Amino acid sequence: MGQYNLVATSAMGLEALVANEVKALGYETKTENGKVYFTGDERTIARTNMWLRIADRVRIIVGEFHAKTFDDLFEQTKALPWEKFLPVDAAFPVAGKSVKSTLYSVPDCQAIVKKAIVERLNKAYKRSGFLTESGPLFKLEVSILKDKVTLTIDTSGTGLHRRGYRVGQGDAPIKETLAAALVTLTRWNPDRPFVDPFCGSGTIAIEAAMIGQNIAPGTNREFLSEEWPWMGQDVWDRVREEAEDAANYDQPLNITGFDIDDRMIKIAEENAIEAGFADLIEWKTGDVADLVVEGDNGVMVGNPPYGERLGEIQEAEMITETLGKIMKNYPSWSIYMISPLENFEELYGQKATKKRKLFNGFIRTDYYQFWGKRV
Repeated sequence: MGQYNLVATSAMGLEALVANEVKALGYETKTENGKVYFTGDERTIARTNMWLRIADRVRIIVGEFHAKTFDDLFEQTKALPWEKFLPVDAAFPVAGKSVKSTLYSVPDCQAIVKKAIVERLNKAYKRSGFLTESGPLFKLEVSILKDKVTLTIDTSGTGLHRRGYRVGQGDAPIKETLAAALVTLTRWNPDRPFVDPFCGSGTIAIEAAMIGQNIAPGTNREFLSEEWPWMGQDVWDRVREEAEDAANYDQPLNITGFDIDDRMIKIAEENAIEAGFADLIEWKTGDVADLVVEGDNGVMVGNPPYGERLGEIQEAEMITETLGKIMKNYPSWSIYMISPLENFEELYGQKATKKRKLFNGFIRTDYYQFWGKRV
């Protein structure tokens, strides 16, 4: 088996959580700006894709170097051992981005990297001319930041947030990876009740159920690197078998999702069935003003509605006030809400025990945490 330099990418603010996930799988990490670096073999590639709940994707770093001219970019790209990764018939489109760099023309950088790799592979495989690119797909990226070039291969394919259970969604669905992060930050365990009062298509509740039963987030999907000849189907088979053995399907769960929109509750139910939680999550239609929760020491996680137009903002503020008044009646519950409302604490009627800056897509939000008094 080979050894690879790997990087798990994540949304800003979630790097530490992704690093914890990678460490929990047994690998040492180094973290910086949305990236968690580690090394490992083919099994590492399969395991991290299968188990990382919060990362966006896992990439192989083929090479890193500084380049200020197209000649530099070409020669240093060509010097890398591409034949170690790409078979002779590999299809390898090259994506690109350049920030604050001398080589600012992304299409030119993509074309030069492509040409350099073709030359390298032709020499390695003793060929000439064009490559057929009729075989397995390898998605390459040339990323240049302040003249530092990083060349990577994506092992995941579609982003890791695509778990495979979302058959329907609402207007502004929360990403599965962010939903998993919100649950992880609460340190909830399945001995405690869990409620999402604004469940929408059910993502937060479903991610909680997957965490509660230790189900690997990649169980129901495929990954791009499964097609690669050097990964080996036996590697994937073993990793899937390990994931199946680790799942605790008998773990009872007390998870409830509420939403005012009956249509969204039906979508949440369908998504839960697809995820394998047909009877394990309870879904209820109801206004937040009528919210009743049961049990002590529960955890509530929510992504309350918020809009950009005046009427929507006013409605979001009223919902926040209502929730704050209701949850005063449940002092043992811990409440976690993600919101861009800067006056959230004032509206809720309580100062948060802790706040954490997070991005929901491109929206800058805070994750407000109100810790309950355990009984």
